[in-house]
Amino acid sequence: MSNVFREFLQKVGSGNHTAENLTRAQAATATKMMLLGEATPAQIGAFLIAHRIKRPTGEELAGMLDAYDELGPKLQPIASGRPAIALGIPYDGRTRTAPISPVTALLLAAVGQPVIMHGGDRLPTKYGLPLIDIWQGLGVDWTTLPLAKTQQIFEQTGIGFIYLPQHFPLTTSIWEYRDQLGKRPPLATMELIWCPYAGDAHVISGFVHPPTEGMFQIALGLRGVTKFTLVKGLEGSCDLPRDRTAIISLSASIASQEVERLHLVPRDYGFTTKNVPLGTTEELVAEIQEVLAGKPGELMQTALWNGGFYLWRSGICPNMPEGLAKAEELLTTGMVAAKLQELIQLVNSVSADVPSRVSTTSPK
Repeated sequence: MSNVFREFLQKVGSGNHTAENLTRAQAATATKMMLLGEATPAQIGAFLIAHRIKRPTGEELAGMLDAYDELGPKLQPIASGRPAIALGIPYDGRTRTAPISPVTALLLAAVGQPVIMHGGDRLPTKYGLPLIDIWQGLGVDWTTLPLAKTQQIFEQTGIGFIYLPQHFPLTTSIWEYRDQLGKRPPLATMELIWCPYAGDAHVISGFVHPPTEGMFQIALGLRGVTKFTLVKGLEGSCDLPRDRTAIISLSASIASQEVERLHLVPRDYGFTTKNVPLGTTEELVAEIQEVLAGKPGELMQTALWNGGFYLWRSGICPNMPEGLAKAEELLTTGMVAAKLQELIQLVNSVSADVPSRVSTTSPK
């Protein structure tokens, strides 16, 4: 048992009237102790649920990010005139609405905007469709690549994927606790603004509840992040909704900590107020292939709505109308599809150089 961790647990688990928030340094230490197994299973489980009940602060989230920054993987800076976008999307996936972020990433990379995604397999508590399954359906398997190979792909294509079971295995035990507890602990909130990149980055994260937005702003400010976009997106993702006004927080400028509030109304730009429902993985992949082939449809509308916004937000286009026009051009002329084929070919080529894992399991 760790006496140090017990003190942290006593602070966050003392109830509504006497519970205390952790300092940034304490939150970082507590996170490292959980990841490294220095706290006992009983202590970790109690801490995760107590911290959820208390609710995290922005300072605590900053400390958790400090721990991930120290122990976790990072893609190294690449030669680019633009800060890399780090897309923060819930690791437990989607269950109701069709994700479009892989298309958004391909579209941005097709015009020289680097994009980094991160996540794992089907994970608790939702066990929804994860990004890794969509990429595999499209012919891109990130799961076997060591970090050096992922770095190579990122440098050549502008797209990188941090696959946690391969690149950050210390997090594996935490997922087991989440499954047993049945609730998402504050670590799941922190992951949305984690940026596994050592260079200049633009953090883009989804959120669901308004208090989370404020916590993110505080945590990012403490971490010195000046470029961020926070989206009240579909199921907590960065995907802009079409059935309601998109509520977005924007860092005002590279040198400013001010935050601008943006409300984007889909019908103002000619889009119907309808989100595409999520069917099977195979159905979604087929719909994405149609989008990449430039065919009209509801998912194409979602791709344009998101592509237009992110082309504008990344500075590639000066305004939303031009962003929407550029997104349509990229999709209908095959440039986004060509970026996918480039990615598939490189991943397959790099994967061929990765040694097969030797099983150490004794034969039965």
